[in-house]
Amino acid sequence: MNSGQMFNPGMDAARETSGVSGAVLIPMRFVWPYGGRTVFLSGSFNGWSELLPMSPVEGCPTVFQIIWSVPPGLHQFKFCVDGEWRHDDHQPYTSSEYGIVNTVLLTTEPNFMSGINPSVPSGSNMDVDNEAFQRGGSNVSLLSVNRQLQMHSDIAVRISDGTLTEVMPRLSEAELQVSRHRVSGFLSTHTAYELLPESGKVVALDIDLPVKQAFHILYEQGISMAPLWDFCKGRFVGVLSASDFILILRELGNRGSNLTEEELETHTISAWKEGKAYLSRQIDGRGRAFSRPLIHAGPNDNLKDVALKILQNEVATVPIIHSASEDGSFPQLLHLASLCGILKCICRYFRHCSDSLPILKVPICAIPVGTWVPKIGEPIQRPLAMLRPSATLSSALNLLVQAQVSSIPIVDDNDSLLDIYCRSDITALAKDRAYAHINLNEMTIHQALQLGQDSYSPYELRTQRCQMCLQSDSLHKVMERLANPGVRRLVIVEAGSKRVEGIVSISDIFRFLLG
Repeated sequence: MNSGQMFNPGMDAARETSGVSGAVLIPMRFVWPYGGRTVFLSGSFNGWSELLPMSPVEGCPTVFQIIWSVPPGLHQFKFCVDGEWRHDDHQPYTSSEYGIVNTVLLTTEPNFMSGINPSVPSGSNMDVDNEAFQRGGSNVSLLSVNRQLQMHSDIAVRISDGTLTEVMPRLSEAELQVSRHRVSGFLSTHTAYELLPESGKVVALDIDLPVKQAFHILYEQGISMAPLWDFCKGRFVGVLSASDFILILRELGNRGSNLTEEELETHTISAWKEGKAYLSRQIDGRGRAFSRPLIHAGPNDNLKDVALKILQNEVATVPIIHSASEDGSFPQLLHLASLCGILKCICRYFRHCSDSLPILKVPICAIPVGTWVPKIGEPIQRPLAMLRPSATLSSALNLLVQAQVSSIPIVDDNDSLLDIYCRSDITALAKDRAYAHINLNEMTIHQALQLGQDSYSPYELRTQRCQMCLQSDSLHKVMERLANPGVRRLVIVEAGSKRVEGIVSISDIFRFLLG
């Protein structure tokens, strides 16, 4: 089914997209658990015009399922079992012109994923199990219908030829608490000073620098954010990030905006931050705009406090600032601390004593971590939104801002991973002033991603920057991969097809570890 059919204007499903383009899709798992020889699915999301074949779950021949991407909104659907139309009494249902139908409401909640994570820069790719992703039919597949049950029972795994069944490690509540206590103890007794590299550079920007020049610097330096220095105050006052550039481009595209391209040439970072505060309604009692204070840490702060600052304030990095004076004058910017660096310390410390952390052996599908493709019966609170490469750049930027996500998987018509669009990819528009010559509503995500490439390489080569894992991978394996420089998230895919099943970020890992 092509995207034109999928978004038929005649669909009777309610649409609540909050301004996000119709190309936004949410993978939904439909399940018929009552057996049959042939089972099909049809619903309002395809105009009731096509029967979608459902497949039996491996090892559970009476359970049929299909994963189908649908737009947000209220949808009706029915099952065709052995030629007879049926509905599931154990799922929400209502009466309609098609008789009794099941219903599902998919909403775009404002907290799909957590944190502001810079994208993976080119050249920072890590080794992945390519063989496992490509084997296809001989892969191990997890027999799980409800992930919430996996915390309380062992996970059965079957090789597709049916000759082997094994049990994956089971995590008890006591083991979970012991593991969390040991991680917390390690972080509490080590300081941010241990994050400082032997050599390196940190880029800071003067707050009176023109915004246009600032983003050219971000692009040329290959970074997605930089601390801001106020010469008059003699201190660091904030951060300029790729998110600011996204908001500026959206403001430029707003016909009612007071910001013009000509003003962008001379618009200072200070002026933009003040204007942003007004847009965000950060105004004091006298009607003056104010920005939230800079979140920072000192070199002697413990790693747990630094990690909690990043998580609680939903920032990507925390500047490590040192001052020899009691009043904080003459501050020195030592480093930009991130969860990646802290995770690397954890992995290095526990690498040779992993038995002391029982949770490291458990597969990620068995623990409450990450954002997953929603399943029937699970509350739709954090759906994983994806986009087609033909979707507009405007729809991607809207989704990044409105849903407060840091990245969006780009998939084909089968929901197989092609690429990923991240917040920091927007800095590519600074190259040759591309932002001045494009229309956000006309440029596709495919075209936008190509701006950041040295050559117009095919998707098969570009997917190397998409860091992947399997749902059967252990937490230890996932943490080791996320600890690699530049890696901020892993897309969880199905072996062989690379169908997207979920996404796990560094902030997800820390929220789980710290409880």
